Amino acid sequence: MDTERSGDVIVVGGGVVGLATAVVLAERGRRVRVWTRDPVERTTSAVAGALWWPYHIEPVASARTWALRSLEVYEELAERPETTGVRLVEGVMGETDLDDVEGWAAGRLAGLRRATAAEYAGGNAVRARLPLIDMAAHLPWLRERLRRAGGTVEERTVRDLAEADAPVVVNCTGLGARDLAADPSVRPVRGQLVVVENPGVRTWLVSTTPEGETAYLFPQPGRLLLGGTAEDDVWSLEPDPAVAAAIVRRCAALRPEVAGARVLEHRVGLRPVRPAVRLEREVLPDGRVVVHHYGHGGAGVTVAWGCAEEAAGLAAPS
Repeated sequence: MDTERSGDVIVVGGGVVGLATAVVLAERGRRVRVWTRDPVERTTSAVAGALWWPYHIEPVASARTWALRSLEVYEELAERPETTGVRLVEGVMGETDLDDVEGWAAGRLAGLRRATAAEYAGGNAVRARLPLIDMAAHLPWLRERLRRAGGTVEERTVRDLAEADAPVVVNCTGLGARDLAADPSVRPVRGQLVVVENPGVRTWLVSTTPEGETAYLFPQPGRLLLGGTAEDDVWSLEPDPAVAAAIVRRCAALRPEVAGARVLEHRVGLRPVRPAVRLEREVLPDGRVVVHHYGHGGAGVTVAWGCAEEAAGLAAPS
């Protein structure tokens, strides 16, 4: 092995999980390169509503541990919201029992309490102050933090992990792992949202209709994100006008002021869901190490830092 490159790590995948993992590795002294098919501003992570909350991810116990570690990081980053894109925002999580949340996050969520009937008429709900991340600001900030730590980001399409010429490769390819890791168990869950001018909504809200449809409102700087959907095994990235209209209707039923808000943008993303997050170390016959780190479902932003630290530990020399 080329000793000059023995400290090198290539992280394949430039979404929030890949970038966070690269940052942790670089700040621990590793020489890190990120290879990303798309600019970070156009990855699946860029589409995320990005409220901190474990969603559509297994195993639940591990996800909660990763999420709570990530919460510590986001609370620190929220001290510089203009730079990092992270803010702590009040809101209501519908169809959620306070006892259940306290069972795994007791004392950790700022302002956690049962929502009042005035705050949420739909039944059981909790109110808390949670990280809400503006991915348009956060992803470029992560890239810059990586560069300050000596890492690099290169846009290139990887068709085989063997292309990565480094002693350690971290596979953060999300849905791309279906091919790159020959893993058909990772599959898409399609999410669509509508971006509108914010008519004055200052708090976030998540609700589920009796039919199981989700409605959420996430106020981001200069806009309001309305969602959403969770369509299993649907690959289309084209916004569906009928779905968009239904999203707006569901959100307007909760906050009537959004009914006439001007639409700025439609977004679609494919969540990389797997029966369980794959976070494991594989030693290849030639001695190189591959750390598989994908399948975070709808919680990539929520668990990014906790997962990144664990992945970085697996990438350490044995």
